[in-house]
Amino acid sequence: MNNRLPPAWSKHLKAPSGSKIPHPKIAQPQANQLSRAQADDALLRQAVELHQANRLLEAEALCQRVLAHSPRHPLALYILGTFALGLDDEMAIRCFELAVNEAPQNPHYQLTLGEAYLKVGEHSDAIRHFELACELKADWVEALCALGRAYTEFGKADMAVPRYEKALEIDGGHSAIRMGLANALVSLGRMEEATNYMKEAISHRQDIASAYNGLVSIRKFTDEPAEFKSILAELKNPALDENSLKKLHYAAAKVLNDIRRHDEAMDHFREAKRSARRFDMEAYRRSIDFMIELFSPGMLAAKAGHGSASEVPVFVLGMPRSGTTLTEQICASHPDVHGAGELTKLRRITNRLAPKTRSPEELRRSILNMTVDQSKSLAEEYLAHIRQRSPDARRIIDKLPHNFELIGVIRLLFPKARIVHCRRDAIDNCLSCYFLGFNEDNTYTADLRTLGLYYREYDRLMRHWDEVFPRQILQNRYEDMVSDQEGQSRRLIDHLGLPWDGACLRFFDKGGSVNTFSRWQVRQPIYTSSVSRWKNYGSAIEPLIEALGDLAGN
Repeated sequence: MNNRLPPAWSKHLKAPSGSKIPHPKIAQPQANQLSRAQADDALLRQAVELHQANRLLEAEALCQRVLAHSPRHPLALYILGTFALGLDDEMAIRCFELAVNEAPQNPHYQLTLGEAYLKVGEHSDAIRHFELACELKADWVEALCALGRAYTEFGKADMAVPRYEKALEIDGGHSAIRMGLANALVSLGRMEEATNYMKEAISHRQDIASAYNGLVSIRKFTDEPAEFKSILAELKNPALDENSLKKLHYAAAKVLNDIRRHDEAMDHFREAKRSARRFDMEAYRRSIDFMIELFSPGMLAAKAGHGSASEVPVFVLGMPRSGTTLTEQICASHPDVHGAGELTKLRRITNRLAPKTRSPEELRRSILNMTVDQSKSLAEEYLAHIRQRSPDARRIIDKLPHNFELIGVIRLLFPKARIVHCRRDAIDNCLSCYFLGFNEDNTYTADLRTLGLYYREYDRLMRHWDEVFPRQILQNRYEDMVSDQEGQSRRLIDHLGLPWDGACLRFFDKGGSVNTFSRWQVRQPIYTSSVSRWKNYGSAIEPLIEALGDLAGN
């Protein structure tokens, strides 16, 4: 956390490279020796040292000691917020907000609050605080890069590009700038310019693993490219950190897959996933059991009349890599539709229904006891969030795939919202997930057998939603879209309740940002090479096929 603390603290917190921080012995400051401010500073310094030594409860207790007599102490609130990040992001945001209210001229507080908002998907708030940080500390490259990243994720990569370009003028040696700029350009479909910046990053030895991974992700190879030997050479570097090693293995695997050296590709995919955290399949099964039990026909009948009558939200969902980005792009090519990308707002609202324990029982009580007014208030909060993306669109698409877990909540808040369920051949779908480096929330993709078992749970839950919401969820199969683009596109637009527009057939010409793993593919016309792709991998994928059971090939 020390890189997030004001510079005056840095000298107290840095340990020698490679050294372990010993458990500090806490010497209590004497009130008669120190002023109140000095005593508070000493306690907070000790709190940070304890946190670095993984003594989390003791660290928090020292912050709370300061706040007990100075409830609005900005540095204590700020440090407490850094402790909460990743454990309770909502608490972290509350702490940072209080710190900013007390010390609005501190650019570090503004930057960190912006980063916390960005982490939970509140892009407008993040951008506002990043802008303030840039105003308070002119030519601050870190804040300019954060602002560029926020604009890119917000679907406004055209606003990100000049921020990164300004940062590059200030400090061309900063490691984050060229890759941030390249990612913004890829989102805009400006692949040649993005390629140049990635190559510059490599030549400057800046985030090389990300640069190589980015380079190979925006091209389809038919022969071994020059970059491949460089990637293999980088993999031999014994100083590589775990994350860089993983990205380089993914890059090598992508090239090998493209040039049909499938066995070698699978070796690199396995290496990339070697360090992944184990996914708790039993816990996930219990969560699916819970949703099926909670959202029963009787409970849903009792909630009739809840939520908003708005028809603006459209939820495109399903397994990752099932065609959700393609579906969104086709729909968003219609002049009355805006594609908002993968939004986390619905998940945040659901999490807030169980704020104390995040337990299933707390969520059950909140949903069963939810009043009509409460449901309307939550729906209006969601609507306000998506309206930030497009104030006037008749339909706004939220295409977070894992919203398939929350269809019950969607129907509770938006009985008239359109839902599109994207499906794909089960084996192809799972393999496509396996081939990508998802974040730590999706560790089920790290193992073929686990992937198959997860897919079965997803299928089980979707069957339940189809039973309790008959004829309300449009099933959109990827293979049908590939074989009959116009027929299926018309079917999608009809489901959205809109008149047909021929622009939907040229989705690949659509401007604007795309920020998913499929951002290169959706700039191309529909192609068939991803259908029945699994047949190339033979015995290597037997654990997946066995785990899928009767769903294999469906």
